[in-house]
Amino acid sequence: MGQEVEADTLGEEFKGYIFRINGGFDKDGFAMKQGVFCNNRIRLLLSPGTSGYRVKRKGERKRRSVRGCIVGPDIKTLSLTLIKKGEKEIPGLTDDTRPRRLGPKRATGIRKLYGIEKVEGEKTLTSSCALIKKHVIRRTFNSKKNV
Repeated sequence: MGQEVEADTLGEEFKGYIFRINGGFDKDGFAMKQGVFCNNRIRLLLSPGTSGYRVKRKGERKRRSVRGCIVGPDIKTLSLTLIKKGEKEIPGLTDDTRPRRLGPKRATGIRKLYGIEKVEGEKTLTSSCALIKKHVIRRTFNSKKNV
């Protein structure tokens, strides 16, 4: 997990693509866990705050089966992130672009995203705020209608 893999071995349509392995599941549905350096299943004593375990009582710990973070032949599902785009488009993956659903909240992050320079002074401060407010990415909500 966390390793960047060239996808040339998957086929000609993946030539030039690079993916990062985020996680996965084995044939029986056990999740891969970061930091467990083996390619088989192992039983770990999990405590509150660890991934893959939700406590029911305060201070409770349980021994659970988890999968190691090394990819083996019995992994059935892999979660991948696209790092570098290749030569050809992959239908359903890289052929369409979606707009940003969420954006930065603070003014410094908005300035950095759009390349807006900060202007100091009394009169230009309000115009600078108006310029930043114009670039804020907001979510739109559809109200539920009574049927």
